[in-house]
Amino acid sequence: MNPANKMFQLGDTAGQGASGGEIGRRDLLKYAALGTALFAGAPLIAACGSSATPTPASSAASAAPKRGGTLRVGMTSGGSGDTLFPLVWSTNMDGLRVFQLYESLTALDSNAQPQLALAESMTPNADATLWTIKLRSGITFHDGKPLTVDDVIYTYQLVADPKAPLTGSVLLGPVDVANIKKIDDLTMTVPCTTPYASFFDSQACYQFFIVPKGFAKTDKPNGTGPFKYESFTPGQQSTFVRNENYWQTGMPYVDKVIITNYADETSQINGLVSGQLDLVGALSGDSIAAVKSGGGQVLVENGGAFAPFTMRVDQAPFNDIRVRQAFRLIVDRKQMLSLCFGDNGMIGNDLFAPFDPAYNHALAQRDIDVAQAKFLLKQAGHESMKINLTTADLGAGSLKAAQVFAQQAAAANVTVNLQQVPVSTLYGPNYLQWTFAQDVWTYYPYLPNAQEAQIKGAVFNECHVDNAQYTALFNKANATADATARADLIHQMQALEYSADASGYIVPYFVPSIDGFSSKVKGLTPSKTSNPIAGFTLSNVWLD
Repeated sequence: MNPANKMFQLGDTAGQGASGGEIGRRDLLKYAALGTALFAGAPLIAACGSSATPTPASSAASAAPKRGGTLRVGMTSGGSGDTLFPLVWSTNMDGLRVFQLYESLTALDSNAQPQLALAESMTPNADATLWTIKLRSGITFHDGKPLTVDDVIYTYQLVADPKAPLTGSVLLGPVDVANIKKIDDLTMTVPCTTPYASFFDSQACYQFFIVPKGFAKTDKPNGTGPFKYESFTPGQQSTFVRNENYWQTGMPYVDKVIITNYADETSQINGLVSGQLDLVGALSGDSIAAVKSGGGQVLVENGGAFAPFTMRVDQAPFNDIRVRQAFRLIVDRKQMLSLCFGDNGMIGNDLFAPFDPAYNHALAQRDIDVAQAKFLLKQAGHESMKINLTTADLGAGSLKAAQVFAQQAAAANVTVNLQQVPVSTLYGPNYLQWTFAQDVWTYYPYLPNAQEAQIKGAVFNECHVDNAQYTALFNKANATADATARADLIHQMQALEYSADASGYIVPYFVPSIDGFSSKVKGLTPSKTSNPIAGFTLSNVWLD
């Protein structure tokens, strides 16, 4: 579930399974049984999702955590292309495994805020052109080797290798990797070729799990995470055991974690209800009732992952800002969210990173306005329009959302022809070429997300945005160490996105995370990252 892994897999689908493992690139929330086929031949507008809004529940109890036991977890999205390599991975199943084995300098907490992890401190100089990083002492890899800055430097060199750059190289772009200086075993200085105020945030973006010096992709997993590798069969199952030397005192609580691949959501639910599983994740809203009726419990969090419709601003008809704004006004966001996820999730406002402290909540919530949409389209010479929408089963309600959009657009005299393709085709060689399509992004803080998606030359600039004012504001924001001043610059960037001057995104909603679990599972807490299984966090889970 690594957004930036689109780069790694462009046109490379060999060895991937048909059960969802082909879903590369973003952090897809793979909902395998959204029931889209149920709507064939029936008006989607009349359809309805789950009407009950489950209270976001934590399974944490006041009693002290118990130690021991085996936690059995079921997930979809795995396949023969499953990997344990922490620097290039793509699916939810990959992410769930990697997060148990490896850690990074910073990490997103349950509120989707970057926090220190392996790093004890990360301090910039006045203009953010030099960062001093100090690691926590006493941390060891699973083989007993102490963590030092040599390992961090080696990880950065792997990611930024000019001969074979990995996906994280995008976010290491401003870093002068060749001139990183080791001060002592726990301290290093990181020079940047340009000011890089969002460097701290970028290190929480899933491409920077630290590996030991000399580590190769084919090596046995060896991280600093709460669990150690025992066995792994791609597309089937993995088993990890407790890291008895884990640096976070007392954790993890369970002795063993078994993660099993399931072909679809229905089999996941059956496994939970029958007692074969303790915990399942990345569920659709339609599964909430099934989990509860089977005696299970549900954990729901309105996360920040976003599932945009993408309009290429350099191609007709979307090279006309009036058309872009009209398409945004076509969408009945509340209805779309309800149809895709019941009453779960959050309404979008055509911006990303809703939990970033700099997110501009003062911008008026955009709502459906068919009359204004028709007016703008008529002004642009498209009083009656036909458009192809390229879609795929990306999970996260994407197919449903495409069908809903097509029906809603008809009210504005826009005929939307859905062109469903395999996921491997949507993310294949033509990934950046679609005129009108869909995507799914995991949660990132604002500036790293903009760096990957909205800046001229950004590797995942699927809308082909090239706005000089936006890019200048981005560069200035990254050069601004003061958080208040930087937030003001980000607000200006978001205003350009909101007006469609510097954006081809329609962001109708943010994707909720829905997990199911048995009553004996304790310690689960909601995560705003939208990552399933409580944000991929198993270290604080215990069994009663």
